[in-house]
Parts: sequence; C-alpha cells; structure tokens
Amino acid sequence: MASVPQVSGVSVVTTGSPYKVVLKLASPTVLAMLSQSVVNEVDIIFFSWLPCPESSNAQAALLPSLILLWLFGGSLSAISVGTQAIAARRFAQKNPADAGAVLVNSWFFSLVAGIAFTVIGYLSLPFILGVLIKVPEVREAATQYLHWRLLGIMSMAMTFSFKAFFDGIGKTHVHMVSAIVMNVINVVLCLIFIFGRFGAPRMGIAGAGLAGFVSTWVGLAIMIGWAMFAKYRRPFSPFNLSRLSKRLTGDILRLSIPSAVATIAVMSGFALFAMIVSKLDSLTDAAVVQASCPGGRAEAVNSAATTVIVGILKLTFTACLAFGTSTATLVSQSLGEGDGDKATRFGWVSVRLGLLIFGVVGLLEGVIFPRQILSIVSQSPAVIEAALLPMQIMGICTPMIAVGMILTQALFGAGNTRFVMIVELVLHFLCLVPLAWGLGITLGYGLVGIWSAAVIYVVLLTVVMVWKFAKGDWKTIKI
Repeated sequence: MASVPQVSGVSVVTTGSPYKVVLKLASPTVLAMLSQSVVNEVDIIFFSWLPCPESSNAQAALLPSLILLWLFGGSLSAISVGTQAIAARRFAQKNPADAGAVLVNSWFFSLVAGIAFTVIGYLSLPFILGVLIKVPEVREAATQYLHWRLLGIMSMAMTFSFKAFFDGIGKTHVHMVSAIVMNVINVVLCLIFIFGRFGAPRMGIAGAGLAGFVSTWVGLAIMIGWAMFAKYRRPFSPFNLSRLSKRLTGDILRLSIPSAVATIAVMSGFALFAMIVSKLDSLTDAAVVQASCPGGRAEAVNSAATTVIVGILKLTFTACLAFGTSTATLVSQSLGEGDGDKATRFGWVSVRLGLLIFGVVGLLEGVIFPRQILSIVSQSPAVIEAALLPMQIMGICTPMIAVGMILTQALFGAGNTRFVMIVELVLHFLCLVPLAWGLGITLGYGLVGIWSAAVIYVVLLTVVMVWKFAKGDWKTIKI
C-alpha cells in the first residue's frame, strides 16, 4: 500500500482490508443519505394522514414536484462529481491546499449559479407543471409545494459542494451529522405546518415545502460551520477567495457537466415517466377512480401509487447511491496514488457487498413485506392495490439496481463522466420513455406495463456499467 499523507489528522482511506474500508467509508454515507431521503418519505407518510382526496392528490403531486426540483437543483448539484473526483486525487497526491481550492471554486460557483437556477425554476414552473400533470387538483398541489422548495436550490447545490469535498477526503461522517440534524428539524416543521400545530396555519402540502426549504438551509449552515474548524480551515483554506480560478472551475465543470446532463436526462426521463402515469389516470374509467374516495371524489390512483413506490424504493436507491459515492472516493484516491488495480478491487468489493446487502433488502421489500410496507405510506386501498405488483417487481430487481448505481458512481469517481452521460441519454429516451408509453398506454398493460419498462431500463444500465468497469480503460483518465 502507498504511504498515507497526514494532514492535521486527516489521511487517505484506501489502506487496509478492502471490505472493511468500503463498509467504514460507506456506513456514514448510507446513514446520511438515508436520513436525507427521509425529508420526502416523511412527506409521503404525513400526506397519507390528510383527508381524501387531499391525501392522494398531495402524494400524486410529490413525485413530479421532486423531479422538477432535481431537474434544476440536482443538475446544478452535479458539480459534486467533479469536486469529489479532483479533491480526492489532490488529497491523495499530498496537496491539501489544492484540494481546498477545489472546494472554494465549487461552492462559489454553486452560489452564483444557484441564484440563476432559482429564477429560471420559478419562471418555468407553470409551463412544466402544465405539461407533466394532467389532473388540475394535483397540479395545484404541486405548485403550492414548489413555491417553497425551489427556494432551496442554492442551498442544495452548495451543500453538495461541501459534501463532495468531505467525502473526497474520506470524512463521510460530516454530511451524516448535517443530514440527521436537518431531517429532525424537517419532521418537526412538517408536523407544525402541514397540520397547523402550535398555533401555526394549516398549510397542507405547502407546509411540507416550507419545512423542506428551511431544513436544507440548516444543513448547509452545519456543513459550512464544520469547514471552519481549524482541522480543515488551516490546511485546506476552504473560504480563501483568492484561490478562485477560471481554469480550476473549468476543470471541475468539465467533469461535472456530463453528470449534470445525465441528471437532466434522468429527471426528464422520469418526468415523462410520471406524465405517462398521469395520462393513465386521465384515461381511467371515472367510476373506478371515484369509488376510492368517500362521496365519489376523484383520486389520482396511479400517480399516487407511483409516488408511493418511488418513495419507498428511493430509500433503497439512496443507500445504493451512498455505496457508490464511497466507491467513487476510493477509486479516485487509489488513482491519485497511481494504483489502478486497487481502484478496480474496491469497485468489485463494493459490488459484492451491494449484491449481498441489497439482495436482502429487495427480498423484504418485494417478497416478504410489500403490502405491509405500502400500508405504512398510504391509507387508500385503491392506491395500495395499484402499487402492489409494481412494488414486488422492483423489489426483486433491487440487487441489479445496486450494481448499476455502484458502478455508475465508480466511473464518475474515475472521471469517466461522458460515458455515463451518453448511456443515460440513450437509455432514458430510447428505452424507458417509449417502452413505458408502449406497454402502459398503447398495449393497455397499465401501471404494471409502465413499471416493466423501468425493469428493462435497469437491466440494460447494469449490463453496460459492468462491461465498462470490467474493461478498465477508465484507469488511464487524467484529472
């Protein structure tokens, strides 16, 4: 193993048993990102406590709302890919000041671009929601939610800049602490503003948007405060604006823009996916839809079911992504040490662990407890029945999802972002979307057909990523 550079007690994390290293690095990341996902899972559960049809309309509005939020905030947050890859390599090369300069340029760009993306988000909101959501009540609910959540675009992007830096130097626990605190605050604020507790107005879905917006800024404040500790401030100088560099920012963006394009492709693909589900609701026999609510009030069953499925599976996806993010750090640091074989070893170790861990998770979600899990997040019998079979199918596919996501992030860590971008563009627009429409709408297989398209997408993504990682040409990429 290479020698370990010491920087105020901070060292590279690639030494030791690869299984222990992966688990040690991934565990805080998994906990952090799972708690981050709780922001939206709490929303789904709280919405189920609202009266019908407000509950189902709110749940149906949540998925397209989150897709739109990630279309803007998530694409900008893709700057974390370049930030983590370069910071990890500079740190492994024993250049802490250069690693800190990466963070300076990253968070400053996120600050400036975040303002622009927020303005664009508000201006385009009516048009995009009009295209995505065909049910007026659901569209109104989404508008109320996003009027608050879009104010968190800048804090989201800046948080990802700091997270990428700390992950890159192996300090994954920093974001874990931030995420836990912010999500405790989010739960409290959701209870207060969704239901109008402690003298606050009852805001419904808008209250969840307000809670999410406030909690993201709290999380960012914690990350900034951590970077101010002398342990990190002195060797890395993360707030030294004299280190701003067009060239360095360009290097970060060169790696990040393909990831941003991939994120836009993913969000656009899933936005069209949600639009197809909404179209299915608009075509559903009114008598069937209205029977699910007292008094014959309409309920967007398929859209609500899709939101519930995504909400549950997102916890699994997030944990897979956390494993992948940790793998990206190990790949980046190993390549920074000039050891491509060690980078490869970490990648396959993560895959084996992912298959084992998420195989068990998928068994629980898809085979043993799917109905019980669905009943936690929805009180509507119609929504639960609509979601059950797609939930079972996706649960069985969970191990394959884990492999695809882990290796995608490993390739990001190696700097092979353009390849991932191309794959995501092709699979979303030539596979997922047309198959979802063809199977779900044209051939009449409904929600099961739409989710079957997602299974085909997952299989193809995983096969391609396994092939690319095994090929090994990513080891020669210079950053």
